[in-house]
Amino acid sequence: MRILNLTLICTALSAFSAGPASVNIVPPADRAAAVNTAPAAAKIIYQSRDGGQTWEDISSGLPENFAPEDFFAGPSEIYLRMPDGMYRSKTNLSMPVWEKDNGLATPGTCVGFTRSGVLAYNNDGARLKTSAAETWLPIYRNLENESVRTVFEISDGTVLVGSEHGLFKSADRGRSWKLVQREGSMQIVESEGVLIATGQKGIMRSTDRGEHWEWVISEGGVGIAVEVIEGGFAAISASSETISRRIQISLDKGKTWKAIDEGLRPSLSISSIKQVGPYLLCGHPDGIFRSADMGKTWYLVHSMVESKVAKVGNAWTIVESRVEGKVLKLYTSGNIAYAVIRNEGC
Repeated sequence: MRILNLTLICTALSAFSAGPASVNIVPPADRAAAVNTAPAAAKIIYQSRDGGQTWEDISSGLPENFAPEDFFAGPSEIYLRMPDGMYRSKTNLSMPVWEKDNGLATPGTCVGFTRSGVLAYNNDGARLKTSAAETWLPIYRNLENESVRTVFEISDGTVLVGSEHGLFKSADRGRSWKLVQREGSMQIVESEGVLIATGQKGIMRSTDRGEHWEWVISEGGVGIAVEVIEGGFAAISASSETISRRIQISLDKGKTWKAIDEGLRPSLSISSIKQVGPYLLCGHPDGIFRSADMGKTWYLVHSMVESKVAKVGNAWTIVESRVEGKVLKLYTSGNIAYAVIRNEGC
């Protein structure tokens, strides 16, 4: 915690106050409405349209006093799961307009975006919504008893489903399935015919459309996230040696990996690594960091330190403290970046 004296701040402000003050007068007819207006939700989700340099709070329209459970970003829509249900908005709006999706009311529902359409999945299986319809229709019925954790469609149409019982593959649009890996997965990405996925032992790689897998990062901890970046892949995994989450990149199709987190404070709650334009963005308990040189140097662009005025002794001061137990998790849709407040460890 740092304490800053208000005297210098007030002195600086007074230097700019020589001109006449501007006063906004609320007409009498509008005063009652202004007083009765409920405060808008805030500090739930942020948006950046300039490569992560600046962030705008876009929480207005969401229910207050609820912590978000998960977020899903697609090419044209974003979904935010709250305790009271799923909310969605279009990505082509400068400011999201949140609408509740009553078709996704089942607790724990996740949303995925494939070439076939938008997928919703949970412990009861998966449902598909195509661009031509607004209704969600059951899909992959022979996996209804599986606790689905992720669904990924490879560029050739092969479908991979990660569940608590392992990783399944279908080459016939879900009519039949083959267990290809006893380790389940929470996230899979593809680039130039190579698949990279998270797993309980770290990060794994496949070069034959998911038929066989090898561990490429295994440091005694679970795989947290994988991402396609310019020239290769980025990954976050837990390390039992450093007792922290490590960020690594590969520029040779996932064969070898190099750590890029030397400039960040070690933490077990680093949440995400994303690329927007030429920049890498990292979600960290200290805030959002940005790198223009593939992780050689990092700069804080959005802090998780909050400031408030408090009285200490006989003096009013500005008190700064980090938002404990929270981290901003990053997502992208094209060149738009989103940051959602989550509990540390998520």
